Amino acid sequence: MRDRVHGLNPARSTRSAVGGVFLAFGFLAVGQALTRSANAQELNAYQVKAAFLYNFAKFVEWPEEANDPLDICTVGDEPLGRALEQTVKGKTVKGHPVEIKRIKSGGTALGCKIAFIASSERGQARSIFASLQGANTLTVGEWPEFAKEGGIVSFTLENNQVHFEINVDAAERAHLKISSRLLSLAKIIKD
Repeated sequence: MRDRVHGLNPARSTRSAVGGVFLAFGFLAVGQALTRSANAQELNAYQVKAAFLYNFAKFVEWPEEANDPLDICTVGDEPLGRALEQTVKGKTVKGHPVEIKRIKSGGTALGCKIAFIASSERGQARSIFASLQGANTLTVGEWPEFAKEGGIVSFTLENNQVHFEINVDAAERAHLKISSRLLSLAKIIKD
């Protein structure tokens, strides 16, 4: 039943499920390898986060299935934008072209499928979450308490490796189905 609740179709073939697991572990391994680089550690951390954001979209189901582009928005002052643009240039997710939108501090992320909330917006987090209430937006942040404060996915850095936490209660409030394959790679947070 847990798989069904979080979007994994148990009727899929074992081969398909195994392929998805290898994909998930693949992007994790790439992320860890990039993060370990000694010369450009900060840049690599953003490259890893950009790869994670792109791959998160593959493991999340949104309620509406329109043919619109999949918008990944960055909110606030952040150095992630350039790495994200390089990562998703010309790519699609589930047949939807991926587009990047940059939103300045105080702007709204309504209409975004994924909203990366920069650390510069930490003081505005509650108002950002309130503005997205019922908006079916996967919120992602990079400060330690992001998922505990009501965000859905929080990046963490442990032993020079990027990891993530998922607040399953926040995901449920946003009506997002997160694959159990992705959940198995995360630290689970509840309100």
